Amino acid sequence: MPIRFVEVLLPAILKQEVMFKVLDFREIFTAGMILFAVIDIIGNIPIIIDLRSKVGHIQSEKASIVAGIIMVVFLFVGKEILKLIGIDVNSFAVAGSFILFFLALEMILGISLYKDDAPETASIVPLAFPLIAGAGTMTSLVSLQAEYEMANIIVAIIINIIFVYAVLKSSAKIERFLGSQGINVIRKVFGVILLAIAVKLFAENIQSLFS
Repeated sequence: MPIRFVEVLLPAILKQEVMFKVLDFREIFTAGMILFAVIDIIGNIPIIIDLRSKVGHIQSEKASIVAGIIMVVFLFVGKEILKLIGIDVNSFAVAGSFILFFLALEMILGISLYKDDAPETASIVPLAFPLIAGAGTMTSLVSLQAEYEMANIIVAIIINIIFVYAVLKSSAKIERFLGSQGINVIRKVFGVILLAIAVKLFAENIQSLFS
């Protein structure tokens, strides 16, 4: 099985030299907005503040770098992993649209459909995973491959990681500036955007399953 795993993944990584075409800034913006909405780092500021108060220090640099590495690696090998278990990208994208749909409902309605146990430390876990590079982010990355060029998604990841790092470093100041009401408004706005993206993702990929 390990040999089979390497045989499938290695060619997939080597093939990516053709991915760096002329960057499409529209795709970068759209993919970036999707990841921004799914990661929801602004909406997670209260969680970050709570972590800081519990453990005293947040490893912003390490959390951001590790989260970025996880996202890029999964972007490259996620599709091949799906092939190993017999799932095509369109099916995964449809499943991902449901996850994005429920994430959007959480943001819009202010409810919690899924909640992790309270973390004990604020190191790589739970910041890098699952707060930043969680299940929703992983699902979105594979789903985005069905719509956008790989290079544009990578640029979108880098932009989001830079923004995540900035937020982690200045979370206390942002929380004071926006206030609880401001954070709630931002969450609801991006929740509506994410809901529309989920519907679009479902509509575009469900057709491929029956064609």
